[in-house]
Amino acid sequence: MTTRAAAPAGARQLALNVLLQVQAGAYADVALHRTLGQAELSESDRGFATELVYGTVRRQRTLDALIDQLGTRPADRQPPVLRLLLHLGLYQLRYLTAVPDSAAVNTSVDLAKANGLGKLSGVVNGLLRQYIRQAEKGTDPLQLPDQSTIALGIRHSYPDWLINLWLDQLGAEETDQLCQWFNQVPSIDLRVNRDRTTVAALHTAFEAAGIAVNPLAGIPFGLRLVNHQGSLTDLPGYEAGWWSVQDASAQLVGLLLNPQPGETVLDVCAAPGGKATQIAEIVGEHGRVWACDRAPSRLKKITANAVRLGLTNLHTHAGDSTDLTQFHGQADRVLVDAPCSGLGTLHRHADARWRQNLDSIATLAALQSALLAEAARCVKPGGTLVYATCTLHPTENEAVIEAFCRAHPTWQVQPPTPGFGNGLEVAPAGWVRVWPHRQNMDGFFMVRLQQV
Repeated sequence: MTTRAAAPAGARQLALNVLLQVQAGAYADVALHRTLGQAELSESDRGFATELVYGTVRRQRTLDALIDQLGTRPADRQPPVLRLLLHLGLYQLRYLTAVPDSAAVNTSVDLAKANGLGKLSGVVNGLLRQYIRQAEKGTDPLQLPDQSTIALGIRHSYPDWLINLWLDQLGAEETDQLCQWFNQVPSIDLRVNRDRTTVAALHTAFEAAGIAVNPLAGIPFGLRLVNHQGSLTDLPGYEAGWWSVQDASAQLVGLLLNPQPGETVLDVCAAPGGKATQIAEIVGEHGRVWACDRAPSRLKKITANAVRLGLTNLHTHAGDSTDLTQFHGQADRVLVDAPCSGLGTLHRHADARWRQNLDSIATLAALQSALLAEAARCVKPGGTLVYATCTLHPTENEAVIEAFCRAHPTWQVQPPTPGFGNGLEVAPAGWVRVWPHRQNMDGFFMVRLQQV
């Protein structure tokens, strides 16, 4: 990011407007997309506004702790707009080295005045300058408690229940690594459309356009963009359907399903459609893919993407995927990419860490079990069933599969072939869990089941 002084006032005001919507209950990505669509900002300022929104939402707990320590009034007793202004200012001071300290302070003060907080602009100025003074002494202005769970939660900005979950699963050192990984800007992975081009040809086209990409180990049609900025639709081959955006872990789910040319495959929770289009590319023109979802609007997006990719074998079905009677016994392979808490994609969904809790996870697990049981009825004798989530919570993963196998003793876990995903760790029980800080891709759980 280039050095930013007072110029992008519009970007900071836009970020504040989005944060107010998030504070009122909107999803961060939805509110940002909607607000950017109505704004006239340069590409650079749009990127800056995006960084401010996602960064301050991610770092909310850390920023609140700083306000508590530096201010005279706790964060939860600050006027809502003032607290968000302080979040924006502190985020720039603490995490954006390309923003000069003076610019972070002065633009925050100006923003306070522009939003009817002129009488409190001195509070903004004083608190931010106090942070700078303490930082210039060589000590971190953020003071952490001795208790390890709370300290980790404040330092990396996560709720305590999530820190405790990871400590139980990974221990302190790896929990720290995972927390840091999820606070990174997410990478962008592409899946090459084998019907339209080759990995080598797309790589060459990107290089000619000055766009750096790297291959994804263990994923034959995957490429990762390197430090890309700007609109993805402007990349070579977008209109021609040469590629789709799909994270490496999500591509692995399609590879675990292992569809074959000419087969009929059912994706029971298909939106936004990355895996359904991947499967359609693999089964070819003589195969058929049914993409199911409850929301017709989300299915329209799948259809539009299928048209761009030239996939005439992908069909959609709108309805409740816990009741798929018309598909019973019809599919060679069925994929349940279940709705989940998304705890493996916290870097992509800045506010997910604050929206989920143990009660919401229990509710999701009940839905996941119902979806899996119904999906099993849609598999032909001898067919394959894959269950996957982009979460790291065992209640939504291992517990769902163990309960399913107890209730359906004719189904068994079928481990992936050796070397799957470039040697991903496979549990003794046969399922795969992708830890982001180990594999440098979204967190996922996936398991293949077969009737015996």
